Amino acid sequence: MLTRWEPFGGLRRRNDVFSDLSGIQQEMNRLFDEFFGERRSGLAEGNWLPAVDVSESDADIVVRAELPGMGQNDIQVNLQDNVLTLTGEKKQETKDEQKNYHRTECSYGSFTRSFTLPANVKQDQITAKFKDGVLEITLPKAEEAKAKKIAITPGA
Repeated sequence: MLTRWEPFGGLRRRNDVFSDLSGIQQEMNRLFDEFFGERRSGLAEGNWLPAVDVSESDADIVVRAELPGMGQNDIQVNLQDNVLTLTGEKKQETKDEQKNYHRTECSYGSFTRSFTLPANVKQDQITAKFKDGVLEITLPKAEEAKAKKIAITPGA
């Protein structure tokens, strides 16, 4: 039996594999955003989003947002219905018309980042600190209801 040789057939199949992987990656990103409750509001309007790290320990959850070039008064932190929302605006510095800019990569404008909190956060003890362009929000965890072992005594 003869088989037709296709010199670019393998390449075509390889591209199909990469497009399949790209689709899987997009679906995973969507699922992660859905699971962690991240809302990407403002992105479609061309606004920028600051980089945010969320870490968790036994004692608390810490949200760290990089906000270079911003001041404490440019940022608001709100909590409503178990959703932590960071909003702010990075104002654009006036450009010197005497200079010929070759590249402008700095992002400016307003932003909104929202995160759904777990139910075990002590909302009345949340703290926020801003230093050197980094906003750090500490969300202490409440002690979860621990199971209590009940001793069984012999009946009479």
